[in-house]
Amino acid sequence: MDKIHIIGGVPLKGAITISGAKNAALPLMAACLLTDETLTLSNVPYLADIVTMANLLAQHGVTLSFRPHAQGRSLALNASKIHNFTAPYDLVRTMRASVLVLGPLLARFGEAKVSLPGGCAIGTRPIDLHLKALEAMGAEIKLEDGYVHARAPHGLQGATIQFDKVSVGATENILMAAALAKGDTVIRNAAREPEVSDLAHCLVQMGVKIDGIGSDELRVSGVAQLHGAAHVVVADRIEAGSFAAAAAITGGDVELLGARADMMQATVAALTDAGVTVSETPRGLRVSTTGRLRGADLMTQPYPGFATDMQAQMMALLSVADGASMMTETIFENRYMHAPELTRMGANIVLHGASALIRGVPKLRGAEVMATDLRASVSLVIAALAAEGETVIHRVYHLDRGYERLEEKLAGCGARIERIWSRKPLQVEAA
Repeated sequence: MDKIHIIGGVPLKGAITISGAKNAALPLMAACLLTDETLTLSNVPYLADIVTMANLLAQHGVTLSFRPHAQGRSLALNASKIHNFTAPYDLVRTMRASVLVLGPLLARFGEAKVSLPGGCAIGTRPIDLHLKALEAMGAEIKLEDGYVHARAPHGLQGATIQFDKVSVGATENILMAAALAKGDTVIRNAAREPEVSDLAHCLVQMGVKIDGIGSDELRVSGVAQLHGAAHVVVADRIEAGSFAAAAAITGGDVELLGARADMMQATVAALTDAGVTVSETPRGLRVSTTGRLRGADLMTQPYPGFATDMQAQMMALLSVADGASMMTETIFENRYMHAPELTRMGANIVLHGASALIRGVPKLRGAEVMATDLRASVSLVIAALAAEGETVIHRVYHLDRGYERLEEKLAGCGARIERIWSRKPLQVEAA
């Protein structure tokens, strides 16, 4: 397996271009299934999860082509010749976002067979909310042999959906399903993440009327047919936050090109509480530190609260801050797997249920550590950049799911970082 080797202690200086958001691009790619016309997405990151979704869509019959574009890589998708309504286990097991083909396939073709999903081992993320909402819209759902068998022989009907809890994936799936449903669909307690809004704006371009974008109540007026569109994927706020933490922990000064403060207010507030200076520039955000970091108390919450996807990165940062910090994870129950690895590097972290007490230490030490999930992986990179000596991070294939050209971007700002390759680059197997 690939490894990353880092020699720490170098302040990051320079500029980093923020890629398009993976968590926005994946549902946008699935949205191509709603129309027989071409959907063109630009600013698409080239990541393992993007390749997985591309291969999944290709086996359904979607034709795809990656092309250069002024606003990052462009991806054209055409679903005019869908011949297969099954999303197989071999593809779905590697990425939970694969379940997002369920709503579009069911809405447009009246049937779908989708394997129960996989993804990072950070806790249970059942799809009950997706299925109950689709049933409320008239779908017939059966679970057999690890697959969701869904049928809507008479089409989906608009309905009022009240989610018991906030779910980004469920909101996105029902948003797409509602686009082709008969009548109006109201989604209450909808996720408010910028990636959800990005999908909604794209659907509007494709011919759907959606009210309440950015709020917790969405009203979708279904149409009989959607058309193609061209859409720019929103910048990745989690990548921006990750590089901000890397700049801060090294005592650096980095401009994050394309980062948007309005999409990451809770992350900016958390960094500011920890003694980091974050300011807007004409090109994005500038992140710097002039003194010692300080402890801060953080609790993960649905957007616009502090993102669970930034919890591991902030834990790495706070491990070298003055004083004590308290982290509370409210979204996933198994998302502290990076803590023991940070402890191997000298961090002082005590876990108690959903909380982590972090007592800052003067410095971290390089060590051999193992990545356990996507955000845990980048937290170890962040820690290693500030650590004394050499760090080797194993199982870094997790990073390729969510960070494009990570080593190149960090090396461009002075980091002493190298990937030791043991496999071929990412490829789309079918197109």
